[in-house]
Amino acid sequence: MTAFPRDDVVARGRRAVVRRKRLADAVDEYRWRSDAELARFDASRPVQAPFENFARNWSFDYRFTDVAGRSFAIDDEHGQHIGNVMYYNLNTERGEAEIGISIGERSHWSRGYGSDALEAAVRRVFGGSSLTRLVLHTLDWNDRAQKCFQKVGFEVSGTSWRDGNTFIVMEVFREWVESQARVRAAVA
Repeated sequence: MTAFPRDDVVARGRRAVVRRKRLADAVDEYRWRSDAELARFDASRPVQAPFENFARNWSFDYRFTDVAGRSFAIDDEHGQHIGNVMYYNLNTERGEAEIGISIGERSHWSRGYGSDALEAAVRRVFGGSSLTRLVLHTLDWNDRAQKCFQKVGFEVSGTSWRDGNTFIVMEVFREWVESQARVRAAVA
């Protein structure tokens, strides 16, 4: 197993590790964002720019914006970069943010890494902020993602539409996450 630098790790799941991004992650991100099937899951278009252009922009965002502070890499228990989790549209006045996750490595699909990483990230976001609600949008046909989100405690709260796509809106509240932590502590 790869050792993770202490200050690199943001949250740990049972098997997944949520960590700060590294410049080397651009290679994986380019591969995933260039993949038409993965872009379809994100209701976006695949990146078609040459890697050099992508890497230049990615590197700029990594160095000069807070994207790296709100977008994190997901590694498996062996240190392989398998995806990303991010939160955005932070609204401290309302106490909420949106959260999203993508497992780019197909070999890790349907193996529990997504729910494990998302649960760890949700605990971290709630534990390190005054937010009370996290919201996500998932395509209405993406049953696998909806099951993953439900395992973490997200419940359907509505629908939305964008660019001809229907999204299921799901939410989880700080109280629910804290109550689950108390249940786990009582069982342990």
